[in-house]
Amino acid sequence: MTIVLLLLMILLVLVLGGPLFTVLLAATMIGFFYADVELPVIGVELYRLVDTPFLSALPLFTFAGYLVSASRTSQRLLQLAQTFFGWMPDGLAIVALTSCAFFTAFTGASGVTILALGALLLPAMQQAGYSERYSLGLVTTSGSLGLLLPPSLPLILYGIIIQQMNLGFHFDFKELFLAGILPGLLMIAALAGWSLWANRKRPVPLTKFSATQAKTALRDAAWEIPLPVFILVGIFGGFFAVSEVAAMTALYVLVVEVFIYKEVKLSELPKIMTDSMMMVGAILLILAIAMAFTNFLIDVEVPDMLFAWIRAHVDNKYTFLLLLNLFLLVLGALLDIFSALVIAVPLIVPVAMGFGIHPLHLGVIFLANMQIGYFTPPVGMNLFIASYRFNRSITTIYHATIPFMMVLLATLLVITYWPWLTLVFIDK
Repeated sequence: MTIVLLLLMILLVLVLGGPLFTVLLAATMIGFFYADVELPVIGVELYRLVDTPFLSALPLFTFAGYLVSASRTSQRLLQLAQTFFGWMPDGLAIVALTSCAFFTAFTGASGVTILALGALLLPAMQQAGYSERYSLGLVTTSGSLGLLLPPSLPLILYGIIIQQMNLGFHFDFKELFLAGILPGLLMIAALAGWSLWANRKRPVPLTKFSATQAKTALRDAAWEIPLPVFILVGIFGGFFAVSEVAAMTALYVLVVEVFIYKEVKLSELPKIMTDSMMMVGAILLILAIAMAFTNFLIDVEVPDMLFAWIRAHVDNKYTFLLLLNLFLLVLGALLDIFSALVIAVPLIVPVAMGFGIHPLHLGVIFLANMQIGYFTPPVGMNLFIASYRFNRSITTIYHATIPFMMVLLATLLVITYWPWLTLVFIDK
């Protein structure tokens, strides 16, 4: 009964607009009090989180992402993609998909992608002959792609949460990043295929490839092109640990944007540092308190009871996965991805493992749902960001994104029921 009241209290205060960490902290303290557990255990959780080896990667990649967002990287990335992909059939749509996906992967924030790239992509697509409805749908949907590609912050956070849960499951972040690559590329490829099909009856004029423009685009982005190669080779080649790659990425981006491109002024650095670390601090505070609350739930055997209840009502893991997807889509539409991770992952992972689902496969399923949840009507966050950014009614955005959502839902089923796609590179 106590657990039910605690959960109802969390939902009520959240609905009323209460900060997530205060709600979780209050629920944790009340729960420990009723369970006769000393409250200093919450401080122990804070220390245990700080002692996590891979934790330093989170603030470093976040800082690098904020620097990238503050510069003109989005314009150079778009110019580069347009030059090399614009000549292809439906080339501009593929440019939008790839640019948005990689920009989101590096910044970790899909809303920022819509704001940074949307104003450039939408008029360009309409001028090229794409309909407004199609263009709105593509740009809004593309803004959430990239969460499965390294060095995605939500992927790192998922890994930290799993490490803190002591599930007897061991992995490194190289495996976590590898798990997301093929599913992430599949989602991009599926939308590219749909774009070709949707525009088959109204051909869009192709842009001729220009060697001169290619040289210009390569020269303009010469300092940023090596960055993804450096990250991927450094991590997957086994040359550096994730935390070392994060440190070198942050330093490289700082030097490039401040001293080479000079698009970020030295006077702006304190604000960028403050904003990025405020975000990290909020995530870590919520995470530490959520892990303490998770320990309380484990102490009173909530995951075991939840698994027993699900076992009594769900016949097999395939039905469980279907219900899980429905739950996560709703969760992704209602909460931001970081809140959804710290609240839901500790409860879902033990239950999923009871059905024989690999934790890394579950993480990919979770984030794939979050990507779609960002533009799931009626309250997906990106729907409102796009409505504000493009000055269109929310219902117009709804109608524009539905075809793309259907394509990604079909892709989600493939990711969910074909674990090979996630685990092919993993030493299971």
